[in-house]
Amino acid sequence: MREIQLRDAKASLSAVMDEAMRGKPAVITRHGKRQAVVVGYEEWQRLSTVPSFGRLLMMAPLSADDLPERDGTGLRTPDL
Repeated sequence: MREIQLRDAKASLSAVMDEAMRGKPAVITRHGKRQAVVVGYEEWQRLSTVPSFGRLLMMAPLSADDLPERDGTGLRTPDL
C-alpha cells in the first residue's frame, strides 16, 4: 500500500481517488505518522459489513455431534 503525505494527497486528490477505485488504497500520513486510508467505496462497503462473531457462529455448519456433552455435575460449594 502506498503512503502519501497529506499535502501531496491534497494536491492530487483526484489521482488518489482514481487509484483507490481501482483497488489500490493509499495511506495518508501527517508529520510522518499514518493518519488515514483512502479506499474505494465498494471496498469500504465490503469491509464495513463484516458479520459479528455471533452471526459467524450461527452460520457455521455444525451438527449436534460436533458439540461436546454437557457436564451434568452440580455446582461446586465455595470454600470460604
